[in-house]
Amino acid sequence: MNQPQVTIVVTPRERFSYVTESLESIFAYTSLPYRLVYVDGHSPPSVQQYLDAQAAERQFEMIRSDHYLSPNRARNLGMTHVKTPYVAFVDNDVIVSPGWLEALVNCAEQTGAAVVGPLMCQYLPIHENIHFAGGESRIIRDIKGRNRLREKMYRQGQDVSQVRSQLQRTPTELCEFHCALVRTTVIAQLGGFDEALLNTKEHVDFCMAVAQLGGTVYFEPESLATYVPTSPLKWSDLHYYMLRWSDAWELQSLSRLQEKWNLAEDSYFKQKYKALGWRRRKTILMPIVHWLTLGIRHRWLEKVVMYGLLAPIEKRLNRYLTDRYAKQYLPEPPIVLPNLSDRSPSNSAAAFTEVSIG
Repeated sequence: MNQPQVTIVVTPRERFSYVTESLESIFAYTSLPYRLVYVDGHSPPSVQQYLDAQAAERQFEMIRSDHYLSPNRARNLGMTHVKTPYVAFVDNDVIVSPGWLEALVNCAEQTGAAVVGPLMCQYLPIHENIHFAGGESRIIRDIKGRNRLREKMYRQGQDVSQVRSQLQRTPTELCEFHCALVRTTVIAQLGGFDEALLNTKEHVDFCMAVAQLGGTVYFEPESLATYVPTSPLKWSDLHYYMLRWSDAWELQSLSRLQEKWNLAEDSYFKQKYKALGWRRRKTILMPIVHWLTLGIRHRWLEKVVMYGLLAPIEKRLNRYLTDRYAKQYLPEPPIVLPNLSDRSPSNSAAAFTEVSIG
């Protein structure tokens, strides 16, 4: 058996109701030898049963938490079990395509890239609408001497069929964590992922930190994957989704990003503050608005119901959930990654183990 050079680490993104489709796509479309570490952040019992059965049958490692996890916390937990030169992070709502991992590894091997991202698509049907095809992530100095964040995503919303032939492997500044291949040594150099970034812009922070180390980020369009956003939201996903996209977590993440990189509180941040909670309004509240208004698509009526009735109630509930979580679980003890020199890959496939995180 060829020695695996890659560990795939699957982590929760915003829900658990697409776990089966995502994991089955990894099994079906990954032909390159790999190890699999699955981080399960307090999924519903039915999902836990499915994952346990798959782990026992396919012999991969499970890390299970008894509470919900922020994305960077989940990645750091996964990294404690990585013993290979490369790690491929995949969110649990992502569908990969044939050859996805081979293309990412080939790019890293041929270019020396520290990070490689695929042509990332969004929505159903899969692999048709582009979410991300490389981008920009850097700090610029304005005429007043202020540090400002430049973030831009390329090709978003375009049809894959119309532009894929034009896309080429190229250096870029940005790669999202929906699906990303990273050299393990780079993560070790950075001391792991910044857990003070609870729910947003962690990919921006990471890519800028990699560039600061002198590492390169590449976009590889021969690798294709799609993330499938929550729609409609299942009842069993509601609590995690509200925490994952909570106002408190987003405010802390933006504050950490601004402080860490000495950024001015400019229009970029002001717009983020103004739009706070937009995912919850779109995914949770808007279906209720449509039900209460009998499906009448009238903007004024929808705004009255949304902001006059539902949003204030939802914000109070959101604050209660995040406050309760913070009292029980935050701050969590830091995760210290093992020394890379102690990591020697096993000569066989990973045995099924379950590590419970209290």
